[in-house]
This record gives sequence, structure tokens and C-alpha cells, in this order.
Amino acid sequence: MRQIRILVADDHEVVRMGIKALLQQRPNLRVVAEASTGEEAVQQALTHQPDVVVMDIRMPGLSGVDACAQIVRQLPETRVVMLTSFAEDELLFAAIRAGASGYVLKRIGSDDLLRTIETVSRGESALDPAMTEAVFREVRQAEKSKDAAVFADLSAQEMRVLALIADGLTNREIAGRLFLGEGTVRNYVSNLLSKLHLANRAEAAAFAVQHRIKDHLT
Repeated sequence: MRQIRILVADDHEVVRMGIKALLQQRPNLRVVAEASTGEEAVQQALTHQPDVVVMDIRMPGLSGVDACAQIVRQLPETRVVMLTSFAEDELLFAAIRAGASGYVLKRIGSDDLLRTIETVSRGESALDPAMTEAVFREVRQAEKSKDAAVFADLSAQEMRVLALIADGLTNREIAGRLFLGEGTVRNYVSNLLSKLHLANRAEAAAFAVQHRIKDHLT
């Protein structure tokens, strides 16, 4: 069985001792170093090059997030599991952006923590179930913002015209639906095609569907 070498970083000695005692129950896990500050965590990681760093996200001096970023940048094969007492979305995404492979609450069960360490040591990612919805919510919001950006140059009326094009309506039908003249609709269509750099109505319809235009109508 491959032995997993671990660095434990937490500013509370009792917490470090508890994690270390837990890890020593598994013959394939070995704590090779400890750290009580973010700076020390980086130094110890560079010295011992562990497979996994288990680190509190709130470290004195250099924060756990910043320490994680430095460790991952200098030791790309080392995986970092961030520990936190509270489910905070902002810190969660900061840790993910910093390169953390796992993010778990300190109230996690001992077996779950051990599984998390073994999971990230294989190059996989692990997230506390309490955090999963926050991640999906952020991803959905990011996608929505990305889609909204592609329509930024269109007026509200052009958006409505484009949505009706996506529904397969002709210019005459759009004119009737929006109480506009057919010539006015043609102008709107020409303008939105130009703004979106599209060649024709078929491309416009596909573009509107791809970027979920109906989620952005006002």
C-alpha cells in the first residue's frame, strides 16, 4: 500500500495533535511535518514535499488561502485540503481558485477526513457535502453572467425580437406580436445581426438558444 506523506498546518496545537493522532491510525498515512503559521506551512512543504497538506484556512500571518496558492505553485504534485469551521462561500471559492483539491468542515467525521485525504492524494477533488450546493450555485451564476454579457450590446427591444426569432417567428409575426411595423422589425433584425456578428436568422436563432436568451429578458 502506497504511503501518503502529510503536512498538518493549524495554529492550534490541540487541533494539530488531534489530526495527527487520527492519521496515525492508518498505516498508509504518515505525518512528516507540522506548521502553526501560513509561512511555516509553505517552508515545511518545500522542505518535506508532502503528498498532501491538511491546512486550516484561517492561519496567522500568511493566510491559508495564500499559503495554499504558494504551495501549489511551487509543488504542483502536492495536494492541499483546506479545513474550516464555517461554510463560507467567499473563502470556499478563494480556496478553489488558489488550487485547493479539497475543502472540508472541521466538524467532518474522522472517517470522512481520512477518505478526503486518500481521495486528493490520487489527484481527485473532494468537497464537503455542505459546500456542494454553494459550488453549483456559483457555477450557475457564473454561467448566467457569461450569457448576459454576450447580449450586453442589444437593446431590450432587440432582445425581444431575437427571442421571437429563436421561436421561429417571421418578421410579420414578430411585428404583430410586438405591435411594430414590419419595416421596423427588419431594422431591428439587421441591427442585432450586426451587433452579434451573425450572418443570418438561423445563426441568430441558434445563438439565442445556446445562450439561454429567455433567462435574460426583461
